[in-house]
Amino acid sequence: MLPSTVAELREAFAAGRIQRRPVKDEVRENLVARMRTLAPGASLFPGIVGYDETVVPQVVNAILSRHNFILLGLRGQAKSRLLRALTDLLDEHIPVVPGCEIHDDPLAPVCAVCRARVRSEGDRLPVAWLPRAARYVEKLATPDVTIADMIGDLDPIKAARAALDLADETTMHYGLLPRAHRGIFAINELPDLAGKIQVGLFNILQEGDVQIKGYPVRLPLDVLMVFSANPEDYTARGKIITPLKDRIGSEIRTHYPATRADAMAITQQEAWIGRGQVDVPAFVREAVEEVAFQARQEPKIDKRSGVSQRLPISLLENVVSNAERRALLAGEQVIVPRITDIYAALPAITGKFELEYEGELRGADNVARDVIRAAVANVFSGYFPNADFRQVTEWFDLGGNLQVDDTLPAAELLKRAGDVQGLREAAADAGIPERAPAPLLAAAIDFVLEGLYAQKKISRSDEFQYQGAEPPRRAPRSVPNETLLERELPARGEKKKYYN
Repeated sequence: MLPSTVAELREAFAAGRIQRRPVKDEVRENLVARMRTLAPGASLFPGIVGYDETVVPQVVNAILSRHNFILLGLRGQAKSRLLRALTDLLDEHIPVVPGCEIHDDPLAPVCAVCRARVRSEGDRLPVAWLPRAARYVEKLATPDVTIADMIGDLDPIKAARAALDLADETTMHYGLLPRAHRGIFAINELPDLAGKIQVGLFNILQEGDVQIKGYPVRLPLDVLMVFSANPEDYTARGKIITPLKDRIGSEIRTHYPATRADAMAITQQEAWIGRGQVDVPAFVREAVEEVAFQARQEPKIDKRSGVSQRLPISLLENVVSNAERRALLAGEQVIVPRITDIYAALPAITGKFELEYEGELRGADNVARDVIRAAVANVFSGYFPNADFRQVTEWFDLGGNLQVDDTLPAAELLKRAGDVQGLREAAADAGIPERAPAPLLAAAIDFVLEGLYAQKKISRSDEFQYQGAEPPRRAPRSVPNETLLERELPARGEKKKYYN
């Protein structure tokens, strides 16, 4: 049973049942204990994927060194999630003075009010217990944050109500930083803080104390400070002041998932697809993930802004939703996404990246379609490295065409695909069993068609009508990249739009 008074707390401390230690030592010692008992292959920070060999070891080194540290990375690199995971390294609960705004230690209070209570109540002073979740304070830095928000200020109303002089220490109003006393204080997007606010952090980082307004009283705070920032802003030419950089112990770079497998694990962990009976084929998951990888390499997309891991998460949710819409309209019991559903999910892509000038000319939708096509081509090559699709392509080259769209029921798609020589046999190599349900077989056929289109072995219209590959054409002169070029197909005389 936990002590309920200062007398019981003092007795438990003397007997070794309760530990009192600075928060950096607490986090360090709990980390050491966790590492000693960690199972092989287990992660120190569950839910953080892809950092076990890169970022996590550097965070561990910073904690073992008792450093305040900063995570530098582009958006969507799990910086905030990693900082919040640090709360698991805090003790389950700590003793505090009841009602204290800064969670004072009953055995060593630092604020004037708590010191007065200890003097007046002595060993009879009640003890409250603060859970670890309440010991994490997070602030998103914005230019309008004031020094009073961060550090504190005097409170004239409090002074008037208690008939106190403004010079009295008990008239202080504590900011977020003092309220994180004996815990972890995280500031996201640190460079967005005004310069004078950054100066206000000097003392706490170096000497471990803060001074509010002009009071001669200093508060010796016990806090682990962690930060996040974009590397573009965290430079001498950016919005960070050099003396503040000098006081932060470790600077740790984050990154996007290095492999498609890691990225798929993150998306599967975060995406909401639990809606009835959903069966997402592996090639659809891979294509969704590859969209983000291709977008990060696309020269028309701003590399400094980055392409967040939220893109494939939102994209997969939208892809499943489009498949759900089709299943509802067709009366199908199983929701099976197809590659064409990715094109229907453009709204989940276009808002997740910033375009360079050339991309602005081309348009976000067109850039997104180019990225999807490149992603499908890459995934298709992995599934069919040496496949022979001559039967399929010859059928289209001889004048055959196949009309499908993202609302076409699976049974109807299979019926139409049956006319295409070799298509059903080619789809069998996509990892879908021959006797699989119709929606899965339809998804495999759709994958083959989109893969051949992505590799320019067949062509299709914007209405998803597949036909033979177009003959090579000479690039028109003096035509802006963003325009849609129209060319009359030889021997047919029909108009069709192509992206240049």
